[in-house]
Amino acid sequence: MPHISVRNLTVQYNGRVALDNVTVQIPDGQITAVIGPSGCGKTTFLRCLNRLIDTTYGAKVSGEVLIDGVNIYDAGADVIGLRKKMGLLSQKPQALPMSIYDNVAYGPRLHGTRSRQVLDQVVRDHLKMSSLWSEVSDRLHTPASQLSVGQQQRLCLARGLAVEPEVLLCDEPTASLDPLSAQHIEKRFVELKQDYTIVLVTHILRQARRLADYVLFFYMGELAEHGPAEQVWNSPQNEHTQAYLSGAIS
Repeated sequence: MPHISVRNLTVQYNGRVALDNVTVQIPDGQITAVIGPSGCGKTTFLRCLNRLIDTTYGAKVSGEVLIDGVNIYDAGADVIGLRKKMGLLSQKPQALPMSIYDNVAYGPRLHGTRSRQVLDQVVRDHLKMSSLWSEVSDRLHTPASQLSVGQQQRLCLARGLAVEPEVLLCDEPTASLDPLSAQHIEKRFVELKQDYTIVLVTHILRQARRLADYVLFFYMGELAEHGPAEQVWNSPQNEHTQAYLSGAIS
């Protein structure tokens, strides 16, 4: 069974249906692009995968999200353990108000790592993994807020990877970045899928075409189509998918 299996997932906001009866399995070790018009349920779907939807006032969730075979919406589910498995990279970089070093070390410390030697290694390894080490190695103890927006997003990637998740959830992670910084992030994703399952919400169709191995297309809260990227790009079966890919709807 894959890391993520969704069954009959329905989400309502104060009675309005945002996701309607979604059932899908996310392939392991691939980049799954979640695409569709604005307001179609992409981010809602992503937020359901690590229960961040819990923080949305008025949201009501039914159905199942199985992570490694366990329904995360069961009573007594380990939400802290879940979020360790499911790293999140948001649209806007959210560097913590502390040093570069402490940003990356934050998660491991939270989960009990105290050894300075181990933390040094974690910080170094994950800054390298996110292509940031060469730019910040001589100023690790300066405030993260002094980094550029693109560097802060790569720092957030390093921070997310430092807790050794199984899955990376990415919500339009390059939307606020300049083209060069976006290219850095995209390159990392291609390398990281060797070790992680990546679920990428993107409104940039060109980016989805560059990166996706598998595609979920949402339309009006429904999972209208999903399948291997090549199949969806070259022979979409749903009329709404066809219209979206042709630019007739956006």
